[in-house]
Amino acid sequence: MALTDPLGDMLTRIRNGQRARKDSVLTPASKLRARVLDVLQREGYIRGYSEEQMGPAAGIRIELKYFEGQPAIKSIARVSKPGRRVYSGSKELPRVRNGLGITIVSTPRGVLSDAEARDQNVGGEVLAEVF
Repeated sequence: MALTDPLGDMLTRIRNGQRARKDSVLTPASKLRARVLDVLQREGYIRGYSEEQMGPAAGIRIELKYFEGQPAIKSIARVSKPGRRVYSGSKELPRVRNGLGITIVSTPRGVLSDAEARDQNVGGEVLAEVF
């Protein structure tokens, strides 16, 4: 069965895995998912990820991170959805929890966090908010 929102599916797997206190979760692989995971790893929300086989297709194993028994990610939500795309300029990028969280943005220079996009003065599609 085809997914209409593969990135939203990955974010849901992360959210559900952390609620179930799993060490890692497995999701189908794609370049966009890997770039989003790069941002989450750089910002310290996950321990890491690795590619592995998932039956006939490639998959990504995401190592979840906990701090004193609590998940590192309190909230992870998709902003731009297939039915309603959300774009933002570099000056109008939303701040999550007054700067305590991050916004993941797909820009012409790749997938970046909101702080990186502001530094490089680029805007783009707002993919997700993480806190």
